Amino acid sequence: MTPPPGSRASVAVALATVLLAGCAGTAATGPRAGTGHEATRAAKNATHTAQPYRRWGLSDPLPAPPPPPARRVARPPGGPPPVLRRVPTRDRVVFLTYDDGAEKDPRFVGMVRELRLPVSMFLTDSVVGPGYAHFARLRAVGASLQNHTLDHAALRGLPYAGQRAEICGQQHKLHARFGVRPRLFRPPYGTYDGTTLRAAADCGIGAVVLWRATMTGDGRLTYAKGPARLRPGDVVSVPSAEPGGLSLRERTTLLLRAVQERGLTVGRLEDYV
Repeated sequence: MTPPPGSRASVAVALATVLLAGCAGTAATGPRAGTGHEATRAAKNATHTAQPYRRWGLSDPLPAPPPPPARRVARPPGGPPPVLRRVPTRDRVVFLTYDDGAEKDPRFVGMVRELRLPVSMFLTDSVVGPGYAHFARLRAVGASLQNHTLDHAALRGLPYAGQRAEICGQQHKLHARFGVRPRLFRPPYGTYDGTTLRAAADCGIGAVVLWRATMTGDGRLTYAKGPARLRPGDVVSVPSAEPGGLSLRERTTLLLRAVQERGLTVGRLEDYV
């Protein structure tokens, strides 16, 4: 029975009808309510969460590296450590190495963590300065810490005692701070001599790691020897950039794009050497 117009009952029915219509309209328009900037940001964040490589400027994920080889490049018993610009392997991997420790980009830590980048950091004590906490965070997300001398001195031509002090001194520093004794060493500027190799061996170094490719401060790849393209086994050096250059994160993104264009991926240097 329909209540007479104007009665309290008819007013109540009309109010209930309005409320129900409002709820139905909200439910119907709910999925479309996020068509503005907030919904766009939410969708973008959801994509980045599901596909973190997009957050770091990559169009595709990095392929997983192959299993570590059964044998690593090793120092001959009683002999000097090998000097490597590239690793002899057929695996389609290159190796990312970072020098000095002058750049402490906190976003780079997130990049290494989310992309699971097996990077190697060659650290100089006088350059790192009070920033060792940053490299502790990098180590916690999978980076390895290696030796790049105490003071970044050019070693070639120095007496044995001076070269040993530079190399062994940084071994002691890294062991005291992180409990590690690096097996890999990179001489500053890539210069060394027979005395360097003897001192490195006496300090427990297993290999001297140079590089075949360098990522410059403006994001270009240059090559020391051989063809001007990345090849399996290449060691890539990413030195500290000059002020005003691209950030460590930006240069790493450009480097990873170049790696992908060649159908390669990033391997862990310490699995091979």
